[in-house]
Amino acid sequence: MSSGGAHVTVLLDEAVDSLAIKQDGVYVDATFGRGGHSRRILSALGDSGRLVALDRDPQAIAAGAAMADRRFQLVHRAFGELAEAAAEAGVASVDGILFDVGVSSPQIDDGERGFSFRYDAPLDMRMDTTQGETAAEWLARAELREITEVIKNYGEERFAFQIAKKVVAARVEQPIVTTAQFAALVREAVRTREPGQDPATRSFQALRIHINQELRQLEVVLPQALELLKPGGRLVVISFHSLEDRIVKNFMRAQSTADSLPKGLPLRADQLPQPKLRLIGKAIKPGAAEVAANPRARSAVMRVAEKV
Repeated sequence: MSSGGAHVTVLLDEAVDSLAIKQDGVYVDATFGRGGHSRRILSALGDSGRLVALDRDPQAIAAGAAMADRRFQLVHRAFGELAEAAAEAGVASVDGILFDVGVSSPQIDDGERGFSFRYDAPLDMRMDTTQGETAAEWLARAELREITEVIKNYGEERFAFQIAKKVVAARVEQPIVTTAQFAALVREAVRTREPGQDPATRSFQALRIHINQELRQLEVVLPQALELLKPGGRLVVISFHSLEDRIVKNFMRAQSTADSLPKGLPLRADQLPQPKLRLIGKAIKPGAAEVAANPRARSAVMRVAEKV
């Protein structure tokens, strides 16, 4: 994620340092964005190193076309398709994988993408604009219960049912096709505001996560990443809200503990199940200076693990 205008990459030094880059290593930047992490990784690699990057957003792919480097390959795929992307790139195993998950600032700052209530625009919200259902299309057909569950579970919104009722009633009168229409309905339904936060914030987050299946992508990709890593390879994940971080934390914790076996099994020590990951340090958050320079960094959390 990055800030408007300059697109500042969050935890840039910390993330690339955590990969412990070998000059001749093979690495994956699974969330290319505008290439901040990729450029830093390439600067640390030697001539025989290699970097494969992924992004589902056609605008990110277009931005990456300017990066002419024979060590670099950019693949148009969602990060949940990591295994397929690696196979396409001819990569069987890697020394490190970096994820910087969630919406990117270029997506938020481009009003026409429909990610933000700050701009009146078509209610799209797709990270990959070449396929899938828009937020407007989903709101037009989803049932009251489904809308409620999405806004409650992904937005952690107390007034999810009231918002869903507003949406279902309003769409009878006219289709909800713009960010301004949806934001206005949410503001009518949310009775109390958190200081400094627009009432529509949580519902926009929920719709975005659902339309792009962001949490599901994260759940399916972490086992793929573990499989792809070489022993000693590093897994680095930056997330921006608690739902994402919980998935990452639980996965890393589970893989860093050996599977339990029934007591009394006649096994030698070398036959006992071993952990697949080793946790590296504690969760890292941006410092005060980085948050001051880029307020969107304030919710970032980075976790690092190494394959055993």
